[in-house]
Amino acid sequence: MSIVGIEAMNVFAGTACLDVTKLAQHRGLDMSRFENLLMKQKTVAMPYEDPVTFAVNAAKPLIDALTPEEKDRIEMVITCTESAFDFGKSMSTYCHDLLGLNRNCRLFELKNACYSGVAGLQMAVNFVLSQTSPGGKVLVLATDVSRFMVEEGGEALSADWSFAEPSGGSGAVAMLISDRPHVFQIDVGANGYYGYEVMDTCRPSPDTDAGDTDLSLLSYLNCCENAYLEYQKRVTGADFGATFDYLSYHTPFGGMVKGAHRNMMRKLVKAKPADIENDFQRRVTPGLIHCQRVGNIMGATAALSLASTIDHGDFVVPQRIGVFSYGSGCCSEFFSGMARQEGQQRLREMKIGERLDKRYELSMEQYDRLLERSREMKFGTRNLQADAEFIPQARAALGAPTLFLKQIKEFHREYEWVS
Repeated sequence: MSIVGIEAMNVFAGTACLDVTKLAQHRGLDMSRFENLLMKQKTVAMPYEDPVTFAVNAAKPLIDALTPEEKDRIEMVITCTESAFDFGKSMSTYCHDLLGLNRNCRLFELKNACYSGVAGLQMAVNFVLSQTSPGGKVLVLATDVSRFMVEEGGEALSADWSFAEPSGGSGAVAMLISDRPHVFQIDVGANGYYGYEVMDTCRPSPDTDAGDTDLSLLSYLNCCENAYLEYQKRVTGADFGATFDYLSYHTPFGGMVKGAHRNMMRKLVKAKPADIENDFQRRVTPGLIHCQRVGNIMGATAALSLASTIDHGDFVVPQRIGVFSYGSGCCSEFFSGMARQEGQQRLREMKIGERLDKRYELSMEQYDRLLERSREMKFGTRNLQADAEFIPQARAALGAPTLFLKQIKEFHREYEWVS
C-alpha cells in the first residue's frame, strides 16, 4: 500500500493576542453564556500582518530544514484560505517567492470556507499517491485572518458579531506532504465526505460576514455525523468509540466541538453523560489546547487541532487520530491517520506553545484602536505604507526573524524580514 502524509508541520499564530475573557467583560457580554465557548485567547492580526506573512512564517522553518535537493522537490504550493486579497492572483505566488522555491512548481489557491485546508491536504495526498512525479512534495499553506472592522467614532460592535468576535482568530498551518510521513501518516482511502448547499455563513462582500449561527451549528452536527457514517461504510470494522485513540475536530470554538462530540457519542456509541465527558477529556481535549489560544482560523483550524493533538497526546505507541473538517456552505470530511512518537518529537521541535506564550497581549484600549485601523487593510487596497510603529511591542514580541508586510504599492505587496 502507498505511504503518504505529513512530512513536516508548523503553526504560526502571529505576534499579538487578546485575553477573550477580558474582551467579553469589556463588551458587557453575558459571561455565563460566554463560558460555553471554552476559549482562552485569540490571535489578533496587526496592520503589518496578512495571510501571506502568517503562511510564510509558518512554512519558513520547514523549508529551512530541507536540503537544497529536497527543497527542489516541492512541485506544488497550495494556499488554502477565505482571506484572499485578490480575485485573480493567488497569494501562493507571494509565498513561493518569499520561500525561495523552485520555479518548476504549480501555484494556486483553494477556497471553501473552513474546509479549504483539508481540501488542499487531500489534493496534495492524491498528487503524491498518483506517482506522476515520484518523490515530489507539496507545500500546503492554510492561512486565514479575521479583521473586525469599525468606523472611527462608530459603534464598536453589533449584536450580529458580539459572540463571533471572541472566537475569530488569525494564523496559519504549513504542511509538507510527501511519501515520508514523519508527522502523520494518512490512512489511504479512509475518507468520508458529505456536502450540500446551505446558507449558514458566507462572505457576501470581501470584508463582511453574514450568517445564521443556529443553522451553522445544525449543519456542523449534521455533517459530522454523516461524514463519519460514510467513512464507516468505506472502512470495514470502523467504530467511533474504539477505532480512534484521539479525535481532532474543526474548532470554531471549544463549546461547539464539545456539543458535536456529545452528539456523536450519544448516537453512535449510546454512551452515558459521565462516559461522554471522560471520553471528551481523554480523546478530544488534546486537540483543543492550541485552538483555545489562537481562535478560529477558518481553513487552518482542522489542521491546528491535528497539530495540537499530536503536540499534547501520548504517542509512546502509535495512535490513530480521526479528523473532522467542516466548511460552511457546505462541505465536510472525516478521515484518519497514524501518529507516532517520532512525529510528536518533530512537531515539538517547532515550539508552537512557546511561541504562543511570546505573543504580546493587547490591552482593550490598544485593541479598540486596532479595530479603528482595520479598514486600512480592506480588500482592494491599492497603496498603503504599513505602520511599523503601531504597537511596536507586538512587532518585537517573537524576537526571531519574522516576515511583515512593508507596503502595498499599486496593489503589489512588498514584505520585509524583521528581527
